[in-house]
Amino acid sequence: MPTRTLTLAAVTGMCLLAAAACARLPDTDALIQRHTRQAARFENARGPLSAQKSAAIVAELKRKSGDIDILDKQIALEQAIVGSPLTLGNQVTLLQDGAATYAAMFAAIRKARNHINLESYIIEDDAMGQQFADLLLEQQGRGVQVNVIYDSVGAFNTPKAFFERLTSGGVAVLEFNPINPLSAKAQWLVNNRDHRKLLVVDGHTAFIGGINISSVYASGSATRPRGKATGNIAAWRDTDLQVEGPVVGELQKLFVETWEKQRGKPLADKAYFPALKVQGKDIVRAIGSTPDAPYSLIYVTLMSAIGNAEKHVYLTNAYFVPDPQLLEALADAARRGVDVKLILPSHSDSDVVFHAGRSHYLALLKAGVRIYERQGALLHSKTALIDGVWSCVGSSNLDWRSFLDNDEINVVVLGREFGQQMQAMFAKDLDASVAIDPATWEGRSPMLRVKEWGASLWQRLL
Repeated sequence: MPTRTLTLAAVTGMCLLAAAACARLPDTDALIQRHTRQAARFENARGPLSAQKSAAIVAELKRKSGDIDILDKQIALEQAIVGSPLTLGNQVTLLQDGAATYAAMFAAIRKARNHINLESYIIEDDAMGQQFADLLLEQQGRGVQVNVIYDSVGAFNTPKAFFERLTSGGVAVLEFNPINPLSAKAQWLVNNRDHRKLLVVDGHTAFIGGINISSVYASGSATRPRGKATGNIAAWRDTDLQVEGPVVGELQKLFVETWEKQRGKPLADKAYFPALKVQGKDIVRAIGSTPDAPYSLIYVTLMSAIGNAEKHVYLTNAYFVPDPQLLEALADAARRGVDVKLILPSHSDSDVVFHAGRSHYLALLKAGVRIYERQGALLHSKTALIDGVWSCVGSSNLDWRSFLDNDEINVVVLGREFGQQMQAMFAKDLDASVAIDPATWEGRSPMLRVKEWGASLWQRLL
C-alpha cells in the first residue's frame, strides 16, 4: 500500500484500539484436526457435480500433476473450512504490475453494459485515479450502474471532492468504516479496514490482487534493471488476476455482502448475478476473510496448504510480519525436506513493517528456509505457489493485520498449467532478488538489530 500520511491523533487512536482488541489467531492445528476428512466436491456453471464426477476430476488432476497428495488432502480440507465451492470452467489470466492490470481493467470497464462494482483499499486523487473516475462517470452516463467501495483510512488523503464528483454523476459511493464515528452507518469499528482490491464487471469478469487505484503502480517493474530505478519514480512490483467464469458469482457475493454489512443505500436493480457460462478450464475457489468471522479463512487455508506441502512452498509477499504459528509452519516444512523460498522486499514504504519482518530472518534461515529480497522495485505482490499445483493470489499480506483486522480477498487456483505460469513469475522475481546468506546475516550491524528489535515490539499492530 502506498504510504498514508495520517494525523498523529488518528494513528494514536487506531493503535490504541488495536492494542485493546481481543481478537486472536486460531489454533490452526486443533482447527484442522477437528474437520473430518470428506470427499472433494466441485461445481460448474450448472451447479454441484456428483460425487463420482468430482472424484474423477481429482483423479485427473493428480494424474497430470504427478499424483501429488496435496490435491487430495488440501481440497477436502479447504472445503470443510472455507465452505465456498471449487468451481470449474473458469479462465484465469495472470497480470503482472500496474500497467498490464490497468489496461485490462479499462478494457473490461469500457465493455460494461449493465454494472461495474469496484472495491479498493486506496483510491488516489492522482492521474490514475482521475482516469478511473472519468471512465466510471462516462459509463454511468451511458446507463451502466457504477458502485464504489473505498476504505476510510486507505483513502484518508483523497479529497472528499473526488468522491463527491462521482456521487454527483450518479455513481453509488460507500465509505467503509468511516474514521469519523458520526459518519458510521454500521457499528463503528475503525480498526477493521477493507483491504480488498476487487473489480467486477457485468457479473462475469472480475479482477483481484494487490493493486490499488494509484499512479504509483503505473510504472511497473518489468523494464527495471536489477537494483536500479529510473529517475525519481520508484517502480512497484505487484500481481493481479483477471477471472472469467462461474467463480465470479462468488466474488460478486463478497462485494454485495460488504455493501449490505456497511449499510449502503440499496443497490440499483441490475443483473448482478447473471447466468455464467464456461470460459476456460481453470478450477478456482474464492476466499473472503473478515474480522467478524470466527477466524480468518485465508489464514487457515494458507496454514493448511503449507502443512500439506510435500515438495515446495514459494511465497512472495510485501508485508511479512508472521505470527508464531506461521513461523513454525514454514520452519517445520523446511525441516521435513520441503523447499521453502520466500521473496520479500529489499525496501518498503513502511520501515517498521520492514524491520519487524527482518527480525524473524535468522530463525527461519537456521531452519532451512531460504529468503530472498527483491531488488529494483518496491515489492507489493501477495502470492503463493505450493507443490506446483496450488496457487493463491489476492490482497492478504503475511501479517497480523491481514489475518485479524482486515477484510481481505484471495483466490486459489488448482492445476499444473496455471502453476507453471506462477512458477515462471516466481523465477523471474527470484532472478531479480538477492539471497540472504545466513552467515552474513548473523553478522549484520548492531544498528540493524536495534531497528529489528524496536519494530518487533509493535508487530501485533502491523
